[in-house]
Amino acid sequence: MVVSGSGLKPANNSRRKGTVAMAPIRIHPQNPKIFEGRGAPRVLVCATEHYGAVMNRPFRFDRYLDDAAAKLQTLTRTFMLFREFQNMYNPYSTCKPESTDYIAPFCRVGPDLAADGLPKFNLSQPNPEFFDRLHRFLSKASQLGIVVEVVLLSNTYMPEIWAANPLNRINNVNDVEDIRWPDYLSRRHPKLFAWQTAHVRKIVEETNRYDNIFYEICNEPGGAAGGPDDPTIEEVNDWQMAIAKVIRETESRLPNQHLIAGQEALVYNPLFEQRSDKSFGDFGIDVVNIHPLPNTVYAGKTYYLGGFMSKELSLEPLRDYCLAAYDELKPLNMDEDNTASRFKDFDGWTIHRKRAWTTLLCGGHYDYIDFSIINYCETGTEESQRCIRTWMRHLSDYIHSIDLVRAKPIRDRLRGQPAATVASVFGVADEDISIYLADGRELTDKDAGRAIGGQIILDLPEGEYQAAWFSPVDGTYDPPLVLRGGNGMRLAVPAFTHDAVLRIRKRG
Repeated sequence: MVVSGSGLKPANNSRRKGTVAMAPIRIHPQNPKIFEGRGAPRVLVCATEHYGAVMNRPFRFDRYLDDAAAKLQTLTRTFMLFREFQNMYNPYSTCKPESTDYIAPFCRVGPDLAADGLPKFNLSQPNPEFFDRLHRFLSKASQLGIVVEVVLLSNTYMPEIWAANPLNRINNVNDVEDIRWPDYLSRRHPKLFAWQTAHVRKIVEETNRYDNIFYEICNEPGGAAGGPDDPTIEEVNDWQMAIAKVIRETESRLPNQHLIAGQEALVYNPLFEQRSDKSFGDFGIDVVNIHPLPNTVYAGKTYYLGGFMSKELSLEPLRDYCLAAYDELKPLNMDEDNTASRFKDFDGWTIHRKRAWTTLLCGGHYDYIDFSIINYCETGTEESQRCIRTWMRHLSDYIHSIDLVRAKPIRDRLRGQPAATVASVFGVADEDISIYLADGRELTDKDAGRAIGGQIILDLPEGEYQAAWFSPVDGTYDPPLVLRGGNGMRLAVPAFTHDAVLRIRKRG
């Protein structure tokens, strides 16, 4: 996890009985917006597979993790139970295994059949294959210095997806209550809740040894689904805090205590209104996960962070939301950006490159699902390797070259910029400043993608500085310039397409 130049220091391989000597990744004690792992500051950034690396039998996760490490990815995310199905919006992924390839934490025992035509599960009988894959996955990620977000539970969204869940009464032999899908994220049904907590406890006990993990309570928790008897958001939040209590109590008797990530419950109507004040406040989590959605609310303001798989850029609202929440004392993790992820092409990847740079240079963390990574294609395609996967490497290398402990968004230096650009300014004020300029025009704009030039106007204290333009596409700097500080300083912007970074460092 330790960053050294452009690389990541792997795990210390000195182990005793399968334990890891280092303390788990934590919030950095000198900067609550970043993490510390193995003694070094860390920003989470990745273009990850769709979270089924453990559950999906054919997926060769060694290949995926080796490539992720080569691309300096610092995070991956994996689901412990949830599976879903392909639809018109959502392409095939590792999270959509064939029933014969789905590896659950529980053994199939039968003799009766589950909804998928295979033997029913016994929730009291752990599946050795699942836990073997889980340990091999976490161990490999640890050796490579990759943090894993272990997602314990998930929203089930609709009757069809709930029908595939091992905890559904129709799929197990354990006399669980027959419930409607919205009730899954509540404590209304004691038998179901007991099995949920048993599942969480088992995962926490099995994974406590690892220093490179943190837990997410529930992927996309939602309440107030629309029916008169559906759980309220308060009920869903109460359920989440009960699960968090299980994690804390389980770890209280174990060697390690890990971070817990999550978010307050989404509201289904209006569609996926995502409030975040409580998440940053007294909600019992350490890391705030936000999935960029159109109705994301903070401090009474709604931010349109982009429609789901819409190919919308929505760069200015994304920047403004990250900046608005920056002063909160919890890290902000843009945990699953799907604004253009189903478009496995140059335009879709460029949108996510811009959103990733903007998020990180506004003090956040970023996770994009790379749908080019699937079974039998665990390192993506030749084109995705050339584009998004290489671009994310340049970003990770760049962000970790900054003094992250002291760096923060800089709001009072840039006075002017080229038309049509969205600017994000980050760094150590007066010492090392990065100005990220991105073409903010949507693809529907007739001028989108045309070259941009002009000038920037900024204020710098008196002194001598070295400045150089950096390309997020090829990861190289132009020859440096020497600047003299002063207010209202003007600097020409060489013509660029889509985005460019200006890095200014004080000399002497």
